[in-house]
Amino acid sequence: LYKCIYLLENMLYTAASTNFRGLMKTFQRHGQNPIRNEEKETWLNGEMISIHMAEINKISESGEDDNVFLFLNENAVEERHGLRVSRVVRVCKSDLGGLRILQRKWTSFLKAHLDCPFGDEGSASLVQDVFLLKDEKNLLDSVFYATFTSNLQPSSTCSQSAVCSYKLSDIQQVFRGNFLTLSNSGCWVRHTGVVPNPYPGSCINDEMRASGVRTSHDLPDATLLFVMNHPLMEQVVTPITGKPLLVRSTAQFSRIVVDKVTSLDGEQHNVMFISNNSGWLQKAVWSGDDGGRIIEELQLFKNPQPIRFLQLSRRGQLYSATRTAVAQLSVRDCSRYTSCADCLIARDPYCGWDHLKEFAQALIASIPHIKLFTHIYLSEEKSRIILMAVLASPTVSKQITDIHLTADVAQFLPCSPDTNLPMRWRFSGKILEPGPRHILLSQGLVLTPSFTDEGLYTCETVEVVKGREHKKAVNQYNVKVSEGGGSYIHIIVISVLAVFCVLCLMFIMYTRCK
Repeated sequence: LYKCIYLLENMLYTAASTNFRGLMKTFQRHGQNPIRNEEKETWLNGEMISIHMAEINKISESGEDDNVFLFLNENAVEERHGLRVSRVVRVCKSDLGGLRILQRKWTSFLKAHLDCPFGDEGSASLVQDVFLLKDEKNLLDSVFYATFTSNLQPSSTCSQSAVCSYKLSDIQQVFRGNFLTLSNSGCWVRHTGVVPNPYPGSCINDEMRASGVRTSHDLPDATLLFVMNHPLMEQVVTPITGKPLLVRSTAQFSRIVVDKVTSLDGEQHNVMFISNNSGWLQKAVWSGDDGGRIIEELQLFKNPQPIRFLQLSRRGQLYSATRTAVAQLSVRDCSRYTSCADCLIARDPYCGWDHLKEFAQALIASIPHIKLFTHIYLSEEKSRIILMAVLASPTVSKQITDIHLTADVAQFLPCSPDTNLPMRWRFSGKILEPGPRHILLSQGLVLTPSFTDEGLYTCETVEVVKGREHKKAVNQYNVKVSEGGGSYIHIIVISVLAVFCVLCLMFIMYTRCK
């Protein structure tokens, strides 16, 4: 069963479980010079996720061969309890295998722990998908974006998901580091002995060619034996930021694609499109110190089912698919922003406010009056003045709905904002804290009122921009509370029934005694 497939220049790379029980794991290249992994548990023993290629040879001053990366989850042989971890494997595109040792087996096979720190300490965070965003100016600055999930049980309410990013040059540096070796005590420790030359796992470069190593067939036996027994690196691959770009609770991220967007001031922003196992799509951006923000969340498929395919076309169309359905949408849809304030506060890199036509639309350089647009990322004084005016404005008022409630009877007050901004409730102007009579939910408020709970309830979205708080009312309810007259009738009915039951029991006992 092929889990990952990658085709380049008529060369097919696959990662799969090959025997009928699915226990044998293979990572191989097909074609004229087929090659695969050594069948050892220390090489591969897990679930394959994704294959990517970095064409290093085009930009390498040393003539280094192209790199092929495999991402997977497996049981960690270096952990006593077999904890599942995420790995990144690197091999070389032109690897032919060894001449006597590792014949038709990877001679460049190295792997390292891929870390994305989130969730409870000790819980496994496992990679679900990987997207390579290539940097056209400097390939080594290319970034791998990966989705992780901490609990893969579909029914789990404690699962968390995250997105982490890794620079290509950082991953390469890990594969030039120290190796782990199996000690006599059965523990994996740093290898402190002699490391043969050429450096094990290295891709062929000009220096190696000058020394007579033109292909992997020319590698000495010492280097090949070392690679066979030491495929695991000591250093861990860590995220660029040292932490996830985005973390969500009670969600299971699946696929991810990333688009590079240039704003009006020439600055580039990477927009992430992340699907989950319930048929939803999140559109998010990384905002530096502000962290990751979800701009938009869409339910692509009505029936909750995993999105198994996600791809972005060059024309800005996003295609997604489950096992039974396909969806297409434009990434540059700005119609949801109905005011300049909404457009600015959303900070959507695709959109700007057109002051000539007075609506939000996609930022395209070919628009003749593009200079009349206001965009949150502009550094012009006009944009700052407009933004500050928006932030200084009071909460946008909504029509107030009068609601008459009965004391001690629970009532649901709905609130469904059209954005993914944080939501909170206010009661008579003060922030409402959760309590026995106030249960705060993601879709509204469950209120079990007493007479002291009469007043104005406001549901509002909140966002902090440039250190200032912007609030927008979504729903407002003017609550009136009356006595629960029905409860007294309820008590009377119960009392009458109780007396009737007692009389019946006494009559039965009297009849039997007589």
